[in-house]
Amino acid sequence: MMLFDTTDKNKDYLKEKKDTVGKAFSFVDKIKMGGVSSGKLEVEEFSAKLQPKDLLPSAVNYATIVLKPNGVIVHFRNEGKRYSWIIPYYRLVIYNTRTFTIHANGHFIKLKRNKNFQDNKKFLDKMIDLKNDSLNLEYYDG
Repeated sequence: MMLFDTTDKNKDYLKEKKDTVGKAFSFVDKIKMGGVSSGKLEVEEFSAKLQPKDLLPSAVNYATIVLKPNGVIVHFRNEGKRYSWIIPYYRLVIYNTRTFTIHANGHFIKLKRNKNFQDNKKFLDKMIDLKNDSLNLEYYDG
């Protein structure tokens, strides 16, 4: 699992991010894509190993997703700390049911399907398209 405390500059995170999901998209690409970062998404549940040790159950937690050429980074905050979960596209699994759940390597983060989710629907569709494009799944088309 590639979860990092990114509250302060973290050299391990910067190296892993570059090696796993690639450098950021260029400014021109970001404009063409209509942005590469989601708005706030409300977290319903974390899997045990993703859950920060100091998580306050009463606190509302939000996550944002940033697109990279070879994957995504899910950022979330808790108690003044920032965490970043690096997920390459080939490990990214999405379930769009009662909640919108992002899975990778046996870990997950469930996002509420509320107004924030609806406001980010276009972005989430773009993320799914990028994942599919990166995996070159055209052989499934008959």
